[in-house]
Amino acid sequence: MPVSITHALARWLTNYDDQRSFGSRLRARRAAPLVAMIEAAAKEHGHVDIIDIGGAEFYWGIVPAEVLQRHRVSITIVNVAGYEIKADHGPFKFRSGDGCDLAGFANGSFHIAHSNSVIEHVGDWDRMVRFAAEVQRVAKRCFVQTPNYWFPIEPHFMSPFFHWLPKPMRVWLVLHLRLGHWKKADSVDEAVRIVESARLLNRRMFAALFPRAEITTERVLGFAKSFVAIKR
Repeated sequence: MPVSITHALARWLTNYDDQRSFGSRLRARRAAPLVAMIEAAAKEHGHVDIIDIGGAEFYWGIVPAEVLQRHRVSITIVNVAGYEIKADHGPFKFRSGDGCDLAGFANGSFHIAHSNSVIEHVGDWDRMVRFAAEVQRVAKRCFVQTPNYWFPIEPHFMSPFFHWLPKPMRVWLVLHLRLGHWKKADSVDEAVRIVESARLLNRRMFAALFPRAEITTERVLGFAKSFVAIKR
């Protein structure tokens, strides 16, 4: 079966093993304020404990290994049930948990709470509110990124204007086409669940979730591609 254009585009844009890919270059640019946050926490505490909610080990290639070692950084990666929970190794610890309910971690358990392109996947607005509250409860510093609703290319389906279409039309497209990271759905039920798996936010909505954070904008060709909430 031929690879769809959107699927090929998704692989190129998010091939983080290739440091020349667009996604790798964008993440490297994003890393600067995160590294500054790590350095500030290390200066204050002598080491840095980070919780990465919904994250992955490979993502942390954006931070030079020397920085992680020098500042004695420990990274606890938390994912929902169903994700592979690896054995702890190096600076990484792996735990199962729901980002909307991190009851297993006390207030201020970490120096930095981090999340990359996760909050748009947790569910409806109520769950987003709970997720944001938990991020800010478990650490006094946070670094949270999310795609912009008003960027013309939907980042999961890699299709122009896809997220602006009526929901029935999006369901029809997912039933009939392989788009971005998703395979073609086998049923209406699966198609609806795929469409509902990502709920993009605009800047005002994102800022409402993190009222005490600075909201920075990542731009591509002049367009606001995504936002980062940085709470120092």
